[in-house]
Amino acid sequence: MFDIAGELHRWLTEGREFAVATVVSVGGSAPRDPGAALAVDRDGTAIGSVSGGCVEGAVYELCAQALEDGETRVERFGYSDEDAFAVGLTCGGIIDIMVTPVGRRAPVRQVLSSALSAVLRGAPGALARVVEGPPELLGGALLVHPDGSYEGGLGGAVELDRTAAGEAGALLDAGRTGSVAVAASEAGGGSPRTESGGGSYCPGGLTLFVETSVPPPRMIVFGAIDFAAALVRVGKFLGYHVTVCDARPVFATAARFAEADEIVVDWPHRYLRSTETDARTVLCVLTHDAKFDVPLLKVALGLPVAFVGAMGSRRTHADRERRLREAGVGEAELGRLRSPIGLDLGARTPEETAVSIAAEIVAGRRGGTGVPLTDVGTPIHRAA
Repeated sequence: MFDIAGELHRWLTEGREFAVATVVSVGGSAPRDPGAALAVDRDGTAIGSVSGGCVEGAVYELCAQALEDGETRVERFGYSDEDAFAVGLTCGGIIDIMVTPVGRRAPVRQVLSSALSAVLRGAPGALARVVEGPPELLGGALLVHPDGSYEGGLGGAVELDRTAAGEAGALLDAGRTGSVAVAASEAGGGSPRTESGGGSYCPGGLTLFVETSVPPPRMIVFGAIDFAAALVRVGKFLGYHVTVCDARPVFATAARFAEADEIVVDWPHRYLRSTETDARTVLCVLTHDAKFDVPLLKVALGLPVAFVGAMGSRRTHADRERRLREAGVGEAELGRLRSPIGLDLGARTPEETAVSIAAEIVAGRRGGTGVPLTDVGTPIHRAA
């Protein structure tokens, strides 16, 4: 739902009534990830998408129905071999979609408003909604903040809200969107418990869909060269917060990198030691100069980041590896280095090279092979 945060927040501000359909589960090959949403207001205006076109019409009708009867529902869509004209996914996957009406007095309205406001401010948060469980709890929502506090409620016992907030908080810490089961059973002495060990009260248990909003991942590009300018543009397109770092102030300028979020003039290894990175951070070393590369990569390969790549010829790469070994970098760390950076696309121009680098980053993030889809028999969409 956060993919249409701006439009939905405007609808809430304008006092519109609408129903929002959210992809809460995906099986097999499917065109959209969990969290993708489509919303329909009282006038029939639609925004967003849940399937790229396969089931939009049917989901639109479900939203209209939810606006009329006020009921939250979860529907499954898949491919039917028996009826090729049935509503389903032609890609062969299965998606579960939750449709929630948001009237002017709906309890979920204020929670959604707070969640969407946080997204638009860039503030982290996790929106947890009940997608499976007792009918009276279906669609119940709470917004969990990084400090563990929360707004709203699932409509059950307070202890259930606390347990749900803890589960959602764990996904928020990891920056993940997904489902989590909260299952209650009788423990010794008749005390209900959950799978995670915390106490709650929900006979039969329930399933939460947790949608997290976290700051965008970082891409740090070292080396203020023409290839870097092209990579900055591609990085922004992919949703990264892009920083360009170079020790040479004559090259690291706003005029040359107008699309970068941040430009830093500093020795790369010194900046990398001082700046914040996480498991989603991508580091692209384009300097191909040993006096910059070796100290920088020695730091980079010791960090728990998503990707470390370095530009250069085969000869440059061999020399770089030799220097890194002499500097004390171990084989396990060297095994993390993607060099020469990028996939083999035959790229020559800065723009083509940027696409090549981005392709390798996406493949690593999503578990892709980099092989043409024509030549592989694996599903197109799969878990990383």
